[in-house]
Amino acid sequence: MNHLPVEKTGNGSDWQQCKNVLCFRPDNMGDILMTTPAFRALKASVPGRKLTLLTSSAGAAIAPFIPEIDAIIPFDLPWVQTASRQKRDELPQLIRRLKEEAFDAAIIFNVQSQNPLPSALICYVAEIPRTLGYCRENPYELLTNWVPDPEVIVASRHEVERQLALVTSVGSTTTDKRLSLTVTDLARKEALENLARAGLRLTDPWLVLHAGVSEVKRRFGAEQYIRAARQLRTETGFQIVLTCSQSEWQYVETIRQGIGEKAYNLAGRLSLETFIGLIAQAPVLIANNTGPVHMAAALGTPVVVLYAMTNPQHTPWMVPNRVLYFEVPKQLRSRNRLLQHFPEPAEPRASAEGIVQAVYDLLGQQQTVPSAALTE
Repeated sequence: MNHLPVEKTGNGSDWQQCKNVLCFRPDNMGDILMTTPAFRALKASVPGRKLTLLTSSAGAAIAPFIPEIDAIIPFDLPWVQTASRQKRDELPQLIRRLKEEAFDAAIIFNVQSQNPLPSALICYVAEIPRTLGYCRENPYELLTNWVPDPEVIVASRHEVERQLALVTSVGSTTTDKRLSLTVTDLARKEALENLARAGLRLTDPWLVLHAGVSEVKRRFGAEQYIRAARQLRTETGFQIVLTCSQSEWQYVETIRQGIGEKAYNLAGRLSLETFIGLIAQAPVLIANNTGPVHMAAALGTPVVVLYAMTNPQHTPWMVPNRVLYFEVPKQLRSRNRLLQHFPEPAEPRASAEGIVQAVYDLLGQQQTVPSAALTE
């Protein structure tokens, strides 16, 4: 391997020579999207730099639509919660592959509540000469560029800002801090065709309600979604497009039946590319705090997010939005101590009335929801 010599200065000046960089982000779609401004900074700072993203199988699904990413290594690591698991004996295969790629450097992107050292150890064993990451304790040889993590108990800044600050420490900056996501004309066309086939009238008002989540603890109550959707349909004629994964089809179907007419269940019927085309054209998205919220932010679609009080730093970025908070049921709360301290006040609290008013606010409509409007 012909690695560049490592300068242990800690100031990152030698990173400007690094053309082949591994971005270690083994998380979900939303985490990947919130890291895209940092990817942009890395690409912009060194002409010809190649970025390879090591991510989970879920993250790998969105990566082809991120223009800053040149290559993808999908791998579900045992210290990250994912829907699937690699076999134990596949980890040495991953390390061999990373060695063969002869990366000049690796960057460990992690949220404040995650420990970066397992990922750093993988890079160390793979003989990647430079590694950058946040860490609360001294990582010694595992990180050549250690940024002491200032967010010890509670995340105090947005995830986008956290990752931009990390790459800035090695000289990579950008003035464009928007999220990146590519949407094609074909995806837009196919999305509208799917709506028409489902029976939706494209000339009448519509919105998207994405009730699905990757973790049950972040799922807002179906009954309140139903009440809000029925109110929107009655007062403004909104058609409700319900989306979700195929595995949650029955849950979404329950919501559709509760709403009644002008509600359409598209759960599991759209490819990811077509789903992106749908979100790009939606007048507004209503969703739990999950991946589609960050897709909407990247595409400029206004979003109402029902935000479970877990990670506080994942609110919609640089897009018109309303955030409505709700507490995670006790039996579903994380055992991670760093996720048990949500900053207060977490206001306004989520409710059916709040959803309806948020939609009116974002769409510039003048209706005001009476305090008892949704008590039926």
